[in-house]
Amino acid sequence: MNNLNNINIASYLTSMAIERPHALAVAAPCSYDEMGRTAYAHLTYRQLNDESDRIANGFESVGVTKGSRTALLVKSSPVFFAIVFALFKVGAVPVVIDPGIGIKSLGKCLDEAEPEAFVGIPAAQIARIIFRWGGKKLKHIITVGKKWFWGGYTLSDIRKLGCNADGYDMAVPSGGDAAAILFTSGSTGIPKGAVYTHSIFVSQVEYLKKVYHIQPGEMDLSTFPLFALFGPALGMTSIIPDMDPTRPAGANPAKLVSAIEDFGATNMFASPAVVNLLGRYAESENIMLPSLKRVISAGAPARPDSLERLQNALLEGVDIFTPYGATEALPVCNIGSREIIETAGQKTACGKGACIGEPNEGIILKVIKISDDPIEEWSDSLELPDGQIGEFVVKGPVVTREYYNNNHATKLAKIYDGDSFYHRMGDVGYRDSEGKFWFCGRKSHRVKTENGDMFTICVEGVFNAHKDVYRTALVGVPDGKYEKPVLCVELEKDASSSQEKILSDLRDLAKKFKHTENIEKFLIHPSFPVDIRHNAKIFREKLAVWAVGK
Repeated sequence: MNNLNNINIASYLTSMAIERPHALAVAAPCSYDEMGRTAYAHLTYRQLNDESDRIANGFESVGVTKGSRTALLVKSSPVFFAIVFALFKVGAVPVVIDPGIGIKSLGKCLDEAEPEAFVGIPAAQIARIIFRWGGKKLKHIITVGKKWFWGGYTLSDIRKLGCNADGYDMAVPSGGDAAAILFTSGSTGIPKGAVYTHSIFVSQVEYLKKVYHIQPGEMDLSTFPLFALFGPALGMTSIIPDMDPTRPAGANPAKLVSAIEDFGATNMFASPAVVNLLGRYAESENIMLPSLKRVISAGAPARPDSLERLQNALLEGVDIFTPYGATEALPVCNIGSREIIETAGQKTACGKGACIGEPNEGIILKVIKISDDPIEEWSDSLELPDGQIGEFVVKGPVVTREYYNNNHATKLAKIYDGDSFYHRMGDVGYRDSEGKFWFCGRKSHRVKTENGDMFTICVEGVFNAHKDVYRTALVGVPDGKYEKPVLCVELEKDASSSQEKILSDLRDLAKKFKHTENIEKFLIHPSFPVDIRHNAKIFREKLAVWAVGK
């Protein structure tokens, strides 16, 4: 994985267009047939490459050129793929923000990114005008769809401007050139814009190939649009499912199964919410999914019982992988569902945390003393011995160096080590005696009691093992200079016991473990607030406010 600094990530698409011109690159729902089945629009690799060339030429002709920060608010579709690869070819910098984070946060992200171009659907353009997104640096407006009163160009205009050119001579990046600004999910605060270089994207593609043995010709059903963009680079067909990507937990599992069967999907990327949804559906309908060679699930730790339900619908030997990482660094570690179900999950139920496996080759993951303050320079004295819970820091070719236009966040997140650096993941955990790492929760979510810090995943794993509990969340409420631990509980919809009986069981469970024995308050909550991107990360800050009110 050396000498990646001068490779444009879009070159993978160009190579696929030469090697496999007539193979499907992307397919997306467009209508329904008379039987009510989903009909798909598609582009082959050659068509996608040609379309992105036309758009790239058009972009350049209107001034969207190398280095142009370009806000991108377009729904997942073949057009979305063509636009993104066109921006990569030009050397522009797509600014990608999950629209589900809310109008206020989306506006703050755009203010921070200071885009020079805005590519969006009509609804996004209207919102841009109403909420004054973009600021003074915004010069180029491009509408994907019908343009009304706001001026600029439509995507059709851009295509026409670029249609006469023969191919496109894509930009050659240097090592530090930004390729994209990807905003984090904001599950623990305002999202931050992680700056990706082309070399980081290329490294991620190579890691995905190596770790998961992905081969050209595979079919990928990705329920998360950003991961779907890796499909063309990996030689996979990206199948966009018939669902709202901002609400994965509300997807129709029957439609997901139909998409898997229609294309013989071999790979699926799914948040833990989708893993849970699909596993329950497969179990209730006695469905098997024999085409899948692997499932990749990220965004939050998946529960062992949830993994097991979906595992039962897969062929023997097929794993649901749960890679550890973040927007700023992915993939860092990897572990499969069979190991979790057979051994690691039992330790999770005893409060040991969630096993995330071992770091991938070339990735350095260490555990340091927990601190909420900036750490300017690396020192070996920061590192903790095996078995001791601390803060995860990571170094490697998939790790981003900075946040765009946010020096304060960068200072808090990076530890410089000579010419390289460690990224502070914001997570806590430990390494065991066998070299495997265990995730214990977010650093900002630890509850600071008079008896010491309590870590969310270690505590919640104990109670999540109860058959009538869907999930739990440890939060802290003010208690003088410390916090009092409170366990919020969301029950299974078909819980077989009364709430009083379940709460009594949970109190008894708490007394069995030293790290949970001090929990006295248990509160039933109807439905936890969760992140928009994956519907899996629990907004514990909101639950803490609710718990105080209770």
